[in-house]
Amino acid sequence: MPDTPRASQQQPGGIILAFDFGLRRIGIAAGNDITRSATALTTLTTAGDEPPWAAIDALVAEWAPKLLVLGHPGESGSSSIAPQVAAFGSALEQRYGLPVAQVDETLTSSAAAAELAEARRSGSRKRRIKKDSIDSHAARLIAEQYLNSA
Repeated sequence: MPDTPRASQQQPGGIILAFDFGLRRIGIAAGNDITRSATALTTLTTAGDEPPWAAIDALVAEWAPKLLVLGHPGESGSSSIAPQVAAFGSALEQRYGLPVAQVDETLTSSAAAAELAEARRSGSRKRRIKKDSIDSHAARLIAEQYLNSA
C-alpha cells in the first residue's frame, strides 16, 4: 500500500514511472494507470554518490509521468539504505515537481529474479540473467504493486 495519497484518483489515466533505487543501480519501469500494467524500461548505473540525473531527466521528459513511485525498504528489509532512498525521493519531488508515492519493495528483487529465471527455463528468455535486468523488473513489480493497490 502506498505511503502517499494516490494522485491518480484526482486525474484518472496517466503514466507513472517507478524506481527501484540502489547504491550502484536504479531500475526504472513505466506503468499505465488505465490498464494497470507496467513495463521494465532500463537500469541506470550510478556514478559515485550522485544518481544519473541526465538519464532520469530524459526518461521523465520522454514519458511525461503524472506520478513517480519509489520502492522503499520495508521493516525487515535493508534499513541501512533507507536514508539514501528517502533523500532520492525528496530529490525526485524537488527536481520534477511531481508527487512521489512510496511502496514497500521488500522481496521485489527476489521475485523479479525468480520470474526471469522461469522465463529462461521456459525458453521465452534466451539470454543470461544480469543484475540490471533484475533491477528494471523489480521496478516493474513496484509499479504494478502501486497500480493494483487501489
